[in-house]
Order: sequence, then C-alpha cells, then structure tokens
Amino acid sequence: MCGDLPDHYSRRTFLNVATAALTVGAAAIALPGTADAATARRRIPLDRISIQLYSLRSLLQNDPEGTLSALADIGYRKVELAGTYGRSATEFRAILDRCHLKASSTHVGIDGDLNQTIADAKILGNSLANVPYANFATIAEWEAFAGRVNTAAAAFRKAGIELGYHNHAHEFAPIGGVRPYDVLTAKTDKRLVHLEIDLFWAVTGGADPVQLFRQHHPRVTQYHVKDRTADGQMTDPGTGVIDFRRIFAASCHNIREFIVEHDQPTDPLNTAKVGFEYLRTVRF
Repeated sequence: MCGDLPDHYSRRTFLNVATAALTVGAAAIALPGTADAATARRRIPLDRISIQLYSLRSLLQNDPEGTLSALADIGYRKVELAGTYGRSATEFRAILDRCHLKASSTHVGIDGDLNQTIADAKILGNSLANVPYANFATIAEWEAFAGRVNTAAAAFRKAGIELGYHNHAHEFAPIGGVRPYDVLTAKTDKRLVHLEIDLFWAVTGGADPVQLFRQHHPRVTQYHVKDRTADGQMTDPGTGVIDFRRIFAASCHNIREFIVEHDQPTDPLNTAKVGFEYLRTVRF
C-alpha cells in the first residue's frame, strides 16, 4: 500500500517514478480507467483519507453533530476544519470527540489574533494548518505575504503545529512574467511551510500536479482531491477526468492526507460518500 513504502525511499527512486509518470500533452488529465492494471497495486490507507468540512457547511451550521456523525458512519476518521460554525473551539472539539473524529488539519487566517488562532487549533487537536486563500495584484505584495507566512509558521511550529498554504488557480497566472506560486514557494521557508495542493485548482490554473510535486518535494504533504469535468466544471472525486492514479503513483509516499472536497456540492453527504469510496478503492 501507499503507506507501506519504506522510509529510505530515495530521491533517485522518487524521480524515476515521477518521471515515468509524466506524459506528453495534457498530462494531468486522462480518461478514467486508463491505469495499467498490472501496476495498480498500491492503495491509500484509511487513516490518510479526510474531508474538508467546507464541503458540508450548509449542513454543519444547523446540525454539526448529525453531520459529523454521518461522516463517521461513511468511514471517515479525519476531517479538515474551515471554522467551527458558531461553536467555540472547546464545544466543537467535544462534538468531534463524540463522533470519534479527529480534526487533524484546519484552514486558518494569519492576519488576525494569531495567538488565539493557535490556541484554538491546539484545543481542536490540529497538527496541520493551512492558509486557505490569498490574492494580490503585484509580486511585491506576494513577497510581503510570504514573509508574513514565515512569521506565522514559526509561531505555529512553537505550538507543535505545521503551517502550510492552499492554492487556487490564480497563483499560477503570471504577473509581469512571474507566477505568484513560484514567489510564494521561493520566499517561504521550506523547513517551516508545507504545501497543500488543491488538485482541481492546480489543473485549472494550467499546472501539472506531478511536476509541482517533483519541484517542491518533500514540502507537498496534503492534497485536496476534487475532480474536474472535461469542460472545466467541478465534480466529485473519481467522476471527472483528472488522472488521480497518475498523480498518486508519483507522489503518494509523501502525502499525509488526501482530503475530499467540492466547493458547491448539490448533495454534500453524497459527495462525502462518493469521495471516500473513491479514495478507499482506487489502486495505482
């Protein structure tokens, strides 16, 4: 399985696998079912499958316990937070505990009361945190933002929490010939700041997730797994054209969490079920 690859998995071996995975043309996208069955032997361990609760925000506001209990019934053991829906950190942690779920990761802002943000993250049991969104008109602003991320990451690290950055598509659109994502990754401390790659938005922005992983290994530790139709619409994991098998085969040894997400699901719990079943059963 993916989780059983040895700790001494070498950079040379990684590069050979990743290079072999690259294809000509639109490498990040392929028709479903194109993986070679003879090599599809690895799987994602259950304890690495998670879901971003933003996908279920319409349900969580009114019924957090029922919604989280339903996720546990589906099979989830982990979730990634995006707020606590009017509950305090202590109150929301109690609900998680009753549902036997661990909020291993969270999305947080870093421009407010950082001490309180970190204190809440500790109460909630987060070991990973990510800045969910940033957008600036100039490269100088992106550079300044990278500095703030470094400062915040150092504070989170002192509390035993790792801070990272979650991308959308616009970070891959050049400003004056320079991609903000390249600025952000170059100006943040790779020893402190990890990368949570949103696979839908990376592909939408014209980036190849395997190339991103190769370029930034071992900083890439989390994936947001949401799929894309041929005409660019968001869809549930495994129901679109993103070649997740290729991406996972090239990188799964380093990914700590595969996080199901859909920004605008018509049926949030069905999206959660479809995503979990896809990640539970996919082989690569």
